[in-house]
Amino acid sequence: DAIKPNLVQTLDHTPVFVHGGPFANIAHGCNSVMATKLAMKLGDYAITEAGFGADLGAEKFLDIKCRQAGLNPDAVVIVATVRALKMHGGVNKKELGTENLEALKKGIGNLTKHIENIKKFGLPCIVAINAFPTDTEAELKLLDDMCKELNVEVSISEVWAKGGEGGIDLANKLLNILDTKESHYAPIYSLDMPIDEKIKTIAKEIYGADDVVFTKKVANKIKKFTAQGLGDLPICIAKTQYSLSDDATLLGRPEGFKVTISDLIPNTGSGFLVAISGNIMRMPGLPKVPAANNMDIDEEGKITGLF
Repeated sequence: DAIKPNLVQTLDHTPVFVHGGPFANIAHGCNSVMATKLAMKLGDYAITEAGFGADLGAEKFLDIKCRQAGLNPDAVVIVATVRALKMHGGVNKKELGTENLEALKKGIGNLTKHIENIKKFGLPCIVAINAFPTDTEAELKLLDDMCKELNVEVSISEVWAKGGEGGIDLANKLLNILDTKESHYAPIYSLDMPIDEKIKTIAKEIYGADDVVFTKKVANKIKKFTAQGLGDLPICIAKTQYSLSDDATLLGRPEGFKVTISDLIPNTGSGFLVAISGNIMRMPGLPKVPAANNMDIDEEGKITGLF
């Protein structure tokens, strides 16, 4: 049973395959190849999640999974929130529900970098603004206007509040992109590049780093793995999801930083090398009481405890 993609459904009865689920900060962050290809065969359109932003999930999806599975994506939906961008603009998490246009303007640099990253892969994109009840009209309008200034299609998604109806505008705009814009997808680096150059390419092009610092241990491992014939594997960088850099405290769009690689681990079964950056822990933090403890289903099929 473990190798079978799990068929579930949304509240609006849309079929969804959930298979795998590794976090994109410590792993590749996307669904299994089997689940994605199955979805592509069973629907007119297949949408897949590559979590934790264009610096982590999307980069790994496009540089590792698509390349190994022979996938050619047509477009990308970049999900943004007013709250997250205000945080990147310097607002304390406890104050994210208060209108702050200046912080939003400042934080949009983070979104701009994600848009630039997707374009580097040759893909058209649309920004989906995931609306929260605390967002004000002025904030939503500012984010909408600034996306349009970047010449990027934008849609305010209210799926959380309205279900499928709240995403009709987003769906129509995405369909229009698929009909009118071409994908020129290509990975950001070639597999025949040296290991250190592949890591530097990701750090400089995607994170915006000035350079990469390799510890002596990593430098020795690069030589060892290259000699063992592993030099042509793609790279999966384990990095904090809180910043474009490897320092969780550097918010917004940081500049003038270096990324430090402290370890290099071969995942030969998966087919990539894992580069450990900063102080990232590879064991994800899980709650003491799992949400599943509060979920149940009665004899009539009614599910409780999801929210």
